Amino acid sequence: MQVLGTIEETSYLSTMNSPQYRKIMRIFYLEYEKMHFQLYKEDVLELLKAEPEFVSYTMDQLKLDLEALVKWKNLTPLQDPGRVYTIADYKNKQYRYTMSEYAVEIERMTVRLENLFLESGNLSTNFFARLEKSLSDAESMNQRSLKEINEWWNLIQEDFKRLNQNYQDYLRDFYSGKADRLMKSIEFIVHKDKFIQYLNDFVQELQHKSIKIASVLKQRQKLMEEQLLEKVVKSELDIPHAMLEMDGKLNPNVRANVLGKWNSLKNWFIDTPEHECESQKVLKITNDIIRSIIQNAALIVQVQNWGVSRKDDYKKFLELFLQCKDMEEAHRLCAHVFGIQNVCHFKANEPRETDSINGSLYEEPAQEYLLKPHVKTYREKKDKKGFTDRSFEKYLQKVEYLQKRQKEKELALHYIKENKLDFSKIDEVVPETAKNIFLRWIAQASLNSEKRGRTEYGQEFQLKKEEGSCILRCSDGNLTMPAFILEFRDE
Repeated sequence: MQVLGTIEETSYLSTMNSPQYRKIMRIFYLEYEKMHFQLYKEDVLELLKAEPEFVSYTMDQLKLDLEALVKWKNLTPLQDPGRVYTIADYKNKQYRYTMSEYAVEIERMTVRLENLFLESGNLSTNFFARLEKSLSDAESMNQRSLKEINEWWNLIQEDFKRLNQNYQDYLRDFYSGKADRLMKSIEFIVHKDKFIQYLNDFVQELQHKSIKIASVLKQRQKLMEEQLLEKVVKSELDIPHAMLEMDGKLNPNVRANVLGKWNSLKNWFIDTPEHECESQKVLKITNDIIRSIIQNAALIVQVQNWGVSRKDDYKKFLELFLQCKDMEEAHRLCAHVFGIQNVCHFKANEPRETDSINGSLYEEPAQEYLLKPHVKTYREKKDKKGFTDRSFEKYLQKVEYLQKRQKEKELALHYIKENKLDFSKIDEVVPETAKNIFLRWIAQASLNSEKRGRTEYGQEFQLKKEEGSCILRCSDGNLTMPAFILEFRDE
């Protein structure tokens, strides 16, 4: 079973001190490329201090970083007994450090990633010719040795891989944000024809070669699938691998790998019932890019023409308008200058002097409209005026409010007899205002455990409940309620 656990050796790429760890590993990798496989920490410190950002870097920091890299299995420490001169040196354990196999591959991958977008893709058509020649040799390869068959198969796969990688890298740039902005810039017009010519050559060559390769694949398909692919599998298995031989097992995915590569190559040039072949997709993508380049170039030229100053032309037209003898001649000149395709109609809700549909626009009086800028920062100017003194209006409102409250008080106290308000003995019709005051007093006392309350006029009272109920006749209807009695304290 394939192990899919975490790869501890990649920890130094994404930690808090990644810049330090990566710089140390990059130094080890560059020295590894020079065949300096083992380095002392003093050598590493000297190389680090040559960089401007590591001038203040100390040996203690380096020791901690080297210990972390050893812990993650990126570096392997080798004790150097030849450099032990004192007991203190022996206790300090002078080490030489070397990169592990995983670390070499990981650092090689980071270098590859850094230069990924610097490698220029291309639309070379040489791979089509080489693929056609290699596939045409299939019949002769059937009689060759396994080693020759393996080399022939690897050559086909290498050319096919380079073909895919190159066209993807080249066309990918046209779909990036930078390329889109570049194609819409004025400077791109100078290189437009060169790009179109390059893409057209590739399209023509792809159309011509893909048909030939598809024909060769169809002719050699039976031979490949029944005989040659089996020999390719045997040639792969015939290559000795040290680790696999020691484990006593061979890679079970060799056959699936070979068949998958063959199907990819075949589907690149031959249509299947489910999908269109990749070569046709590449043609469509390339044609879309050519169309986009032409459209952007035309748009840029059009924008440039829009920017041409028409000041002198406008002056000439104004002079011609001033020289017009009558309105009819002015209409003809207007039609010649502006044309009917640029007519703009405005609608307004202003009343007209006549509703006749036969009346001309030029016969009606001119109207003025205030146009406001359509920007977020626009604010209308406000006239600066002083504040109006409204003290008298406020005083009148205050007097009116106090009179209203006084009437409510007199109306409510009118029903209190001998410091009691017995709702069962009220015979007259109670106004709605008084009813609301009475209900507010009852609710206030009911919420108190002692059944006591205080009116808004400062009077204390106690709520008592008699047996039975009573009917309080109000202006908005009769209210059936318990026989409550409010007893007020003597003031």
